[in-house]
Amino acid sequence: MQARWKQVDIVGCCLRSKAQSKVSRMFRGPLVYGICYCPVENNELLKEMGLADSKTLSEEQRESMFEKISEARDTVGWIVEIISPTVICNKMLQRTKYNLNFLSHDSAIGLVQRALDKGVNLKEVYVDTVGPPETYQAKLQRIFPNLDITVAKKADATYPIVSGASICAKIARDKAVKCWEFAEGIDTESLNYGSGYPGDPKTKAFLQTSMDKVFGFPQFVRFSWSTASVILEKEAMAVRWDDDDEDDKDKTGSASISSFFSKKNDNPKLHKHRFFSERSLSQVTTL
Repeated sequence: MQARWKQVDIVGCCLRSKAQSKVSRMFRGPLVYGICYCPVENNELLKEMGLADSKTLSEEQRESMFEKISEARDTVGWIVEIISPTVICNKMLQRTKYNLNFLSHDSAIGLVQRALDKGVNLKEVYVDTVGPPETYQAKLQRIFPNLDITVAKKADATYPIVSGASICAKIARDKAVKCWEFAEGIDTESLNYGSGYPGDPKTKAFLQTSMDKVFGFPQFVRFSWSTASVILEKEAMAVRWDDDDEDDKDKTGSASISSFFSKKNDNPKLHKHRFFSERSLSQVTTL
């Protein structure tokens, strides 16, 4: 079958898990992105399988659809990427601006490239948009100039191949959440964290009972979520960072500890800002 993916024209797609369409309001679990692909001449088969947007299906219906996709492994292939909450937080909270749209774009690009690297002869790619579809499509087309790319709103309700990717991503996320092993040793047998939305009483109770006043929430919680940040500011222990020493120096006029390790006659005000040094930027002219 591996040879078949290389010999025929393949239609494929990628998108984010639709369970995360309101991810900025949710606190829990990973993000899952998926790609699904099949030969162009078998595209009608996907319609016959009755594939539909995963968010319109019940859990049982999604399981049934996923079984059909798995049974058609000689015709349909798929790949998913599971991004942990820790990675999401690190990306969102880094100094360089990086939001969920960028995360989604990078994952989609990576999934298409992984399919190509596996020898899949992709010709057409359909993508469920994240952000303005025209801008996203132009971005993907620049990266993959040899592919015919279509980026559209509600693509998972329009193109069966996108519906297939949506189902694979949603099934993978549901399994990941159900089988999550807490590194903090939390007992999951009686654990109920609700829907993950701030208005859910079960979600509120989980956040209150699982927070450590020093170390914060378990890794299952996205620290970049604004609701989690507010809870930490109100109820967690205050933390003093190295930068606070510099602030105190400005207020009291006394030297900070770090100043004793500086070179003689070294003026910190002449140092490059970290923004420029991280990007290896330097001044090339003077005004």
